[in-house]
Amino acid sequence: MTTEIAHADGRVELSDDTRIQQSPLYNHDLAPVRVKDRSWSTYNFAALWISMAHCIPTYMMASGLMAAGMNWKQALATIALGNTIVLVPILLNSHPGTKYGIPFPVFARASYGTYGSNLPALLRALVACGWFGIQAWIGGQAVQTLFRVLWPGWPTLFGGGLIQDHLITEWISFFLFWGLNILIVYKGMELLKHVENWAAPFVLVMTALLVWWAVHNAHGLGPILAQPGKLEGPQFWKVFFPSLTAMVGFWATLSLNMPDFTRLGHSQKEQTLGQVVALPTTMTVFAGMGVVITSATEIIYGKPIWEPVELVGRFDSTVVVAIAMFTIVVATLSVNIAANVVSPANDLANAFPKAIGFRTGGLITGIIGILMQPWRLLSTGQRYINWLLTLSGGMGSIAGVLIVDYWIVRKKTLALEDLYLTEGAYRYQGGWNPRAVIATLVGCFLAWGGLGIDFMAPLVDYGWFVGAFGSGLVYYASMRAMPPSKS
Repeated sequence: MTTEIAHADGRVELSDDTRIQQSPLYNHDLAPVRVKDRSWSTYNFAALWISMAHCIPTYMMASGLMAAGMNWKQALATIALGNTIVLVPILLNSHPGTKYGIPFPVFARASYGTYGSNLPALLRALVACGWFGIQAWIGGQAVQTLFRVLWPGWPTLFGGGLIQDHLITEWISFFLFWGLNILIVYKGMELLKHVENWAAPFVLVMTALLVWWAVHNAHGLGPILAQPGKLEGPQFWKVFFPSLTAMVGFWATLSLNMPDFTRLGHSQKEQTLGQVVALPTTMTVFAGMGVVITSATEIIYGKPIWEPVELVGRFDSTVVVAIAMFTIVVATLSVNIAANVVSPANDLANAFPKAIGFRTGGLITGIIGILMQPWRLLSTGQRYINWLLTLSGGMGSIAGVLIVDYWIVRKKTLALEDLYLTEGAYRYQGGWNPRAVIATLVGCFLAWGGLGIDFMAPLVDYGWFVGAFGSGLVYYASMRAMPPSKS
């Protein structure tokens, strides 16, 4: 019979997993990680966040706030606050991963049911597919610029023909970068850890050099920081609150699926320290670099250039452009795989454990990412911010249920074996917990209702918060009023 082994540091594992291996809810990629195999240290978690934060969407996010009228102080304060807030659900949902060695979709079985977990998992996977497509398109643009510099005739290859307003060679560059992502996915999590470890410091150094260039050519920080914002009084607050929600929404997906990574952690202390040290500081510093660079471009070129690929493409030196484009490719590659492939691959495996493994799930993620047409989501800065704002409400609605269930209802105690059994404690009603489903739908309605119902419109600006608190309260009340029967 399978039994749980509780270690002195609080981590739990199964002494024998033979029984759960026969379950239709089990496959190797979803199995609880043995304590001896949990090898990620404080540095690994810090490097993970540093490499994920050092990405073009972070840079574009800061620039987008400035384009909306904020000055550099307002933009950085908004980013810092948003990332400090989202750190709370990230850490709360990280705990069960390290304690039990389980990925996000298995963790969600405790609250949603063994089959009901597919609801949050697939919603989360769909959002990740959209992010994968966005990052792949950005990486493809970097590859396109690199090829154009190394081979000036590259853009006019195939007669310079267009497909959906983009050159044929842009599509080739996009699919080359897309394929590189899938190749690394097929190599597995250990290669991912090594990529994150060296990509983090490399990207930081190269961005620092770009900041130096911007400050030098703008004749010091003075002219850059002296540029005034366009928002005062009520106008500022009207932009601030939806922007803050968008900042939280930026990592709302990761706030759900951190167990996918923390299941590999040495200890709670190490995973917590690595994340606390790295996330808010790195996001603010890197966004600050983007603010400095974007502000400098307005002085240097007469207009703000918020896309780094476009900016670097203006440089004269082939060597400089090549190095910069390589940096962008590395940055985009590292964050895309870590943030947008690992989780949906596990989510899809959870939906079809015996048919889909991690690699197949990663391939499906890539294909759906293409179908979501990321080139349209990135067509304007406002459309990009709206994307963040909308998805945050749905992710918040799921986070509210997960956090309340684990920390308040169950007080951090799960029956590890039962998470993999069809007739275990988390079967509920046919594998679904209707309380969690209803709570999530209520949260989504509160967060998104304002998109079509006029009197609810003000709630849209607070989407993540409204969704999280609304679903959490409904879930707690329903679990107290109608507790699941003991099987």
